[in-house]
Amino acid sequence: MNEEINNDIDEKVEGEPTQDEEVVPSVSYDVTSYGSDPEVEGLVRRIQRGDILIPQFQRDYVWRQPEASKFIESLLLGLPVPGVFFATDPVSNKQLVIDGQQRLKTLLFFYEGFFNPRPEDKKHRVFSLIKVQKSFEGKTYKTLEEHDRVRLDTSIMHATIVKQTAPPGDDTSLYHIFERLNSGGRRLTDQEMRLALYHGTLIDRIKNLNGNEKWRSIFGKVHSRLKDQEMILRFFALYEDIEKYERPLNDFLNKYAGRNQNADEKKLNELSKLFLDSANIFLVSIKRRPFRLTKSLNVAVFDSCMVGMARRLSAAPSRSPDSVLVEKAYENLLLEPDYIEAVSRSTADEAFVKRRIEKATQAFSGC
Repeated sequence: MNEEINNDIDEKVEGEPTQDEEVVPSVSYDVTSYGSDPEVEGLVRRIQRGDILIPQFQRDYVWRQPEASKFIESLLLGLPVPGVFFATDPVSNKQLVIDGQQRLKTLLFFYEGFFNPRPEDKKHRVFSLIKVQKSFEGKTYKTLEEHDRVRLDTSIMHATIVKQTAPPGDDTSLYHIFERLNSGGRRLTDQEMRLALYHGTLIDRIKNLNGNEKWRSIFGKVHSRLKDQEMILRFFALYEDIEKYERPLNDFLNKYAGRNQNADEKKLNELSKLFLDSANIFLVSIKRRPFRLTKSLNVAVFDSCMVGMARRLSAAPSRSPDSVLVEKAYENLLLEPDYIEAVSRSTADEAFVKRRIEKATQAFSGC
């Protein structure tokens, strides 16, 4: 590849459905919930044991030490604090934090003695309370007066535990609960929420593939809001389940992620190989950076060409695609008015999604 990567445009992608194109799913849910009032010390111990799972986001913990200190002070003073929301994992019976990550991590940090410790840090900052009442200023959990430590240990945080009972085999209600609870401030992206809700072998494999040098050469620098990881998921879902596709795209991806949350290694290896082999073929065959109608990567061109090439590889695995034929087929595809329409507008529309993938499948079948 001779073309220099322009990192300024790698945060942007084209061909995504706009808000007007996406639709609200026509589905209703039966969700049960119940409340509990666990003590703070018990919550911390359960986090330490791994019985409560706090989702890992790229932007992760965002509170500053004064904010965290104020939260601890509220508990020490007996003031009410916001509750937390959990969802119960049906397999492990562990509880996933849907809302309350910052509060729970603050408690964990305070009890363990260090403020937001990171593995790469050579030194960890001691978590002592700052900008609080004089009697608490500079205190750590270990140096609290005994009566204050007991009060903190026995403080109550209300917890709401939710579980979807219908429709069966579709737990997307948790996604919508998560979305609504996290609608304030800087909203979580769809893939950030999937990272939390569908943690398992599929998400782990996608994270691993996202660091592959071939994929990085195509996409560019790592996306700060996980768009690159979402595109890998999109390839998997459309390659395997295009016949199930219907709008909204987000729910289609959520359902695929839910069904394949803990997919077996054999299946993931096959999908990973198809993804990397297809990406490499375009990388070495196309003189300019692939999947771009302008300077920015077009997601609709990406999904259709990648699925089309993966189908070609699956249909004739013993015959390597000819680079000259791939480039010619690719350039001709980008000249087809019907294909350009399907990758330029209403990109989440069922007919356009299936049209562009069929067009790409036909284009690369003879390579």
